[in-house]
Amino acid sequence: MGSSTGTGTAAGTAPSTTELMEQVAAVGAAYFHDFAAAAARHGLNSSQAKALKAVLEPVPMRALAGRLGCDASNVTGIVDRLEALGYARREAAAADRRVKIVTITDGGRTVLDRIRADMGRARAAFDSLDTEQRAALSRLCDQVLPLLQRP
Repeated sequence: MGSSTGTGTAAGTAPSTTELMEQVAAVGAAYFHDFAAAAARHGLNSSQAKALKAVLEPVPMRALAGRLGCDASNVTGIVDRLEALGYARREAAAADRRVKIVTITDGGRTVLDRIRADMGRARAAFDSLDTEQRAALSRLCDQVLPLLQRP
């Protein structure tokens, strides 16, 4: 992978773990910037848009905070905004009425689809991969992601 990105020391030499970590961080940051810009064009900040993805299946408020990596008090404001826009709703859990479950609405699914469709740079980058490259990248993500998500 010794390309113009500066990784590896000679042709055919694999990048070091540090170099690879930097490359993945750069890809993640570029993806996030594209996501945040698309979300903004649809009236949401990145946390609100990320929350929509996190509630594609109903999620308790506390678990949503964990998924978003923020304090539970911050999630209240995020969900308040999504509810005001008609993109999500809160309902009491059947087993414990004190627990609030957040669910995406049809409107929320629509705006999330529009945000994803509006991510031009990310789409162009991934569209540049051929079928074999896509499959390889998917396998690598499937291998690495569970290790990164461990508690």
